[in-house]
Amino acid sequence: MHPSKALELARQEELDLVEIAASATPPVVRIMDYGKYKYAVSKKDKTSRKKSASSTVKTIRLSPATDDHDLLTKARMVKKFVEEGSKVKVIIWFRGRMITHQEFGVRMMARITEEVAEVARPEAPPKMEGHNQLVLMLIRK
Repeated sequence: MHPSKALELARQEELDLVEIAASATPPVVRIMDYGKYKYAVSKKDKTSRKKSASSTVKTIRLSPATDDHDLLTKARMVKKFVEEGSKVKVIIWFRGRMITHQEFGVRMMARITEEVAEVARPEAPPKMEGHNQLVLMLIRK
């Protein structure tokens, strides 16, 4: 189609004539609302950036011998990380003979889950990774 005819057609429909592929022969153009198109592209970019930011994983490492006050401090950190949009990996590290009493670690995981329940939820139940780590992933509610 001749460029002047395409421009006239776009004006009749009160839309814009937008060049899609300038390097093609002949150049490819489209009749569209350019403002609406720019808005849709910006929204798409914004959501993709938002999704990529949530893929960050923060790690909190504890021991079954961690005291209550330290546990509450770590729980506050978990809340902060989750509110910022990160996933949080809570690891309870068993050293030496502590591995024989895994129930302490399970109780500690339950306590952390209870402390952060208003902002985070467990992705799956806690599980043993390797021989000496109990791991729990927490994500935003």
